[in-house]
Amino acid sequence: MSGEAGRRDPAAHRPRTGTVLAAGCVLWRRAPGGDGKGDGVEICLVHRPRYDDWSFPKGKLKRGEDPLAAAVREVLEETGHHCAPGARLPTSRYPVDGRPKEVAYWAAEATGGSFTANDEVDRIVWLAPDAARVRLTQPRDVRQLTALLDALATP
Repeated sequence: MSGEAGRRDPAAHRPRTGTVLAAGCVLWRRAPGGDGKGDGVEICLVHRPRYDDWSFPKGKLKRGEDPLAAAVREVLEETGHHCAPGARLPTSRYPVDGRPKEVAYWAAEATGGSFTANDEVDRIVWLAPDAARVRLTQPRDVRQLTALLDALATP
């Protein structure tokens, strides 16, 4: 292996052939009176009526779209909130309709906005981390929540 290959950015979002690429954020805000760490934050979960599930804002990349730009776009489209992206979180990989899907995630602090229900998302909730952990439909999403909390706790 050449030295150049060993220096690849580990956060790069490189697809496998036929992989559906998506991106999203674990959107958070400081809880009233909170310090922005651990239980001092609230996590935004979105409810998608098509799947009747609770998850994080995410969606497919448009052709040629940068994953981080897609994640920020999806947050705004699904929650009505602007955000400041932060730490890169683990990529989630799972099959959908027989095809592999990869979702790149970032931590993102909400910076303003308001929710309006739409066809994709009919409700959002802001929950304490422990309540969010219980409400998430897919156990795989707990990995991103844990990574967010670890990132916020790191000075």
